[in-house]
Amino acid sequence: MVFPKAVLFDLDGTLLDSAPDMVAAIDAMRAARGQPPMALADLRPHVSKGARAMVAAAFPQVDADERERWIPEFLDHYQRELGRHGGVFDGIEAMLAALEDAGCAWGIVTNKPEYLARQLVPLLGWEQRCAVLIGGDTLKARKPDPLPLLVAAQRIGVAPADCIYVGDDERDIIAARAAGMPSVVALWGYRLDEDDPIAWHGDVMIEDPDALRLPSAWPRTR
Repeated sequence: MVFPKAVLFDLDGTLLDSAPDMVAAIDAMRAARGQPPMALADLRPHVSKGARAMVAAAFPQVDADERERWIPEFLDHYQRELGRHGGVFDGIEAMLAALEDAGCAWGIVTNKPEYLARQLVPLLGWEQRCAVLIGGDTLKARKPDPLPLLVAAQRIGVAPADCIYVGDDERDIIAARAAGMPSVVALWGYRLDEDDPIAWHGDVMIEDPDALRLPSAWPRTR
């Protein structure tokens, strides 16, 4: 067994446990409106669904159109909290090192705005290691559209069928399937109670990133 030629990762909930940064941003918004802090456990399941889902979870009583106007405020608060509270999941660094030792290129395809993702990468020490970074606003489409994955593979110089995508949300698996990439469901990530990762039909499901240090844990590419 050998590692794949290239691996692309989702960021929040897959490589990065960013929920503590997110809840700090939400709590700043709630404090400004005279509301108490939100429990991390209550926000955590919504993180991979994006900013709108998190603001909706924090302010369910507020009209959706009003919440939409609050998204820039949330992103401003989050930018100030970036990398201050969260960190990579246990096992991620060892797994990335194993990929690198095997000559496997890796990159990030996230729905997070690119400017925020690019600020995070140096904080994690990945600026010289990450082969490609595609954000949610880098291209004309974002996940679950396959375009970001296809462009990322092209920029690395690897055919989609020789690349694997790893993510913790159904959109990740849908995008991978449409791109013709084998997929790994990151079960250590963020999920709502009603999410059923078995129904996503990823190629493999992994409970712990440490398992991905072994070539045999990865789905086969062509």
